[in-house]
Amino acid sequence: MGMGRGAGRPALGFWPTLAFLLCSFPAASSSCKILKCNSEFWSATAGSHAPAADDAPEFCAALRTYALCTRRTARTCRGDLAYHSAVHGIEDLMSQHSCSKDGPTSQPHLRTLPPPGDSQERSDSPEICHYEKSFHNRAAAPNYTHCGLFGDPHLRTFTDRFQTCKVQGAWPLIDNNYLNVQVTNTPVLPGSAATATSKLTIIFKNFQECVDQKVYQAEMDELPAAFADGSKNGGEKHGANSLKITEKVSGQHVEIQAKYIGTTIVVRQVGRYLTFAVRMPEEVVNAVEDRDSQGLYLCLRGCPLNQQIDFQAFQAGAAEGPGAPQPPAASPAPPAPDTFPYETAVAKCKEKLPVEDLYYQACVFDLLTTGDVNFTLAAYYALEDVKMLHSNKDKLHLYARTREPPGRAGAAPGPPPAPWPLLGTLLLLALLPALLGAA
Repeated sequence: MGMGRGAGRPALGFWPTLAFLLCSFPAASSSCKILKCNSEFWSATAGSHAPAADDAPEFCAALRTYALCTRRTARTCRGDLAYHSAVHGIEDLMSQHSCSKDGPTSQPHLRTLPPPGDSQERSDSPEICHYEKSFHNRAAAPNYTHCGLFGDPHLRTFTDRFQTCKVQGAWPLIDNNYLNVQVTNTPVLPGSAATATSKLTIIFKNFQECVDQKVYQAEMDELPAAFADGSKNGGEKHGANSLKITEKVSGQHVEIQAKYIGTTIVVRQVGRYLTFAVRMPEEVVNAVEDRDSQGLYLCLRGCPLNQQIDFQAFQAGAAEGPGAPQPPAASPAPPAPDTFPYETAVAKCKEKLPVEDLYYQACVFDLLTTGDVNFTLAAYYALEDVKMLHSNKDKLHLYARTREPPGRAGAAPGPPPAPWPLLGTLLLLALLPALLGAA
């Protein structure tokens, strides 16, 4: 289906560029309201940057409203690249359309969504826009992989490695030729190293005759059922129906189907924090321009060694009692006054996760470090998403933790090396009396 280099034409213009910047720098202060300004302007203009002559006064009014919104949030957005990009973008657009800085402003209005059955919801999308159909002439069906992130946060990579990580701030989960996914993790408790996902940004890149570039962004207490421009599908192209967002539970569960790349994404808000799960073909996972330049792409390479937490060691120390010594790497956060005793954490996790796999252990760890019972549901729903999205039903449950040794943080898991130095020493000790006697 033309996957790989050059599959989609580059997206040009102010908004696609700004959308990319929003994804690349999502760790901006939550008090900066530039995203709200962007969304209101886009809704007011329906994403148009070349209005007809009759619409120019209305477009200029929307630009002045946009500029006013950015001025109001300027103090809290100092140093935010997305904010400064928006300011420069406004200046360029006002110059291009000969808009004066003084004049009437407009009230933002929501973009009207197409009704069910509208032409945007076409069922006759080109075959190129349906990944699985494009395989009908191939010998083998596509091989699907899964990645998930939940809780404090726990990562299951495309290669089924399971890690618990610190990764505070903004980190890329996926970065390939077709989409970018980036998360921002913030401390669960003041002064704690325990973090959870508070913000998620997904950019679906412009792809041939199927979809326009689309941005989806979720934050704590804001799980929208539409893309940033107010639409629910891939735009105005003939294959727009190949990208669709569906709200499963209002404010709690959203599913995004990207059929043109055979990908399903599930985003949930559980308690205050977000969870992420994806099902994606290996061909799409590996569709990158330059693998060496990907950097830290967590779903593929896992967390850096210095960001990994040995949560099983921490849990074992908690089981022994408060006086038991705990390794520094296994102690991501000092116990809070309202965290659960070990026995209570175990009982609560057993209610939702009867199989003592890594999801159960992650649940116990989260209750011990945060005291937030919602993390029990986060682990439960993460496992439910695995059951729905993972292609290998024999790998639903994982039991052995994955914490890579130095130098192998990005390598595939394998059996532990044989303890040859230890065996050699024992053999030498056994033979030593005979050697001395012979001497």
